[in-house]
Amino acid sequence: MPLASDRSRLISIVQSRQNARVRELRAAFVRSGREVSEVIGIEGEHLIAEALRSQVRLRTVFVRRDPAPIDKDRRDASLRALDRLALPAAVPIVELTPAVFDSAVDTESPQGIAALVEPPSFSFADTVSAPNPLVVLTAALQDPGNFGTLIRSVEAFAASGVIALPGTVSAWNHKALRASAGSAFRVPVIAEKSSAAFAALAERNIPVYAAVPASADSDAIPCSQADLTGPAAFLIGNEGSGLSAELIDRATARIAIPMPGPVESLNAAVAASILLYEAARQRTAHASTEANHP
Repeated sequence: MPLASDRSRLISIVQSRQNARVRELRAAFVRSGREVSEVIGIEGEHLIAEALRSQVRLRTVFVRRDPAPIDKDRRDASLRALDRLALPAAVPIVELTPAVFDSAVDTESPQGIAALVEPPSFSFADTVSAPNPLVVLTAALQDPGNFGTLIRSVEAFAASGVIALPGTVSAWNHKALRASAGSAFRVPVIAEKSSAAFAALAERNIPVYAAVPASADSDAIPCSQADLTGPAAFLIGNEGSGLSAELIDRATARIAIPMPGPVESLNAAVAASILLYEAARQRTAHASTEANHP
């Protein structure tokens, strides 16, 4: 049982905000999502558990402990989280006072446990290496909650990966990472220039479908009528301005989600999720038909 081993590895409680480990954690949260870094900060038991499940390397785990708590249950909450996580023996665990812990993490209501982790590195090939690739391209998707939700949908519907075009927020932004619920540790997400991305997809014969509002483009193919059983890439635009005319012109075709209600467009992550679901539905039906009629 990890209870004794994990707690016996606790480093003496740190009470200084200038401690080297604390500064490293604080800097990681500041950097995460803003620049390429070999280490990022994550906070909360769930994300740490997802990192472990994804075989992401943890450098250090930090727990918040009050040496003189008013509420004993609050003091022990982070230790119970350690017991549930059963960290690898090589991962050091550092105790921080509440004030020091809260000063280092980047959430309004800290959960009492955080970690420094080495994020996985993906390549363009990782996003299209599946036998029947299904990719999402994001054009200047700036809301981290939207982007994280989209990444989670990519994993949920067994798509291949995400190509983030210029202007898209980083998958390691702390809000995006939380919204992905850990999917960002496993889904290949790479940043690429538009020209290079379109050229690489064309070279691999992967058609690009630009997602446009049905009400604004009567020539767009309704998603249920598009053949999505083969390789495909969905191009999703910015939350406010959508896709530029230049990007739409580069796409192989335009695709739309029919909406009987009086709404012009959908949230970017919702639109991407519906398109991914439709592709998954078609592919499942196609595979079933192939299996029954070899």
